[in-house]
Amino acid sequence: MNSTLGFLFLLSGIFVLLIALGVFWSIKSGQFDDLEGPAERILMDDDDPLLPTRRSGGKDEDS
Repeated sequence: MNSTLGFLFLLSGIFVLLIALGVFWSIKSGQFDDLEGPAERILMDDDDPLLPTRRSGGKDEDS
């Protein structure tokens, strides 16, 4: 029972260290630099229209 508890303490320490390294890496690599940019960029409607628009108001000029 004692060796199992020691193993769990060792394993939990390793997990905490890995999580701390992951957070440190993400901060240093710039993952949290711009939190609002991508969230606002998805709301911008800059796509081209799917249907072409007529310039003559919808009437044919030939007739």
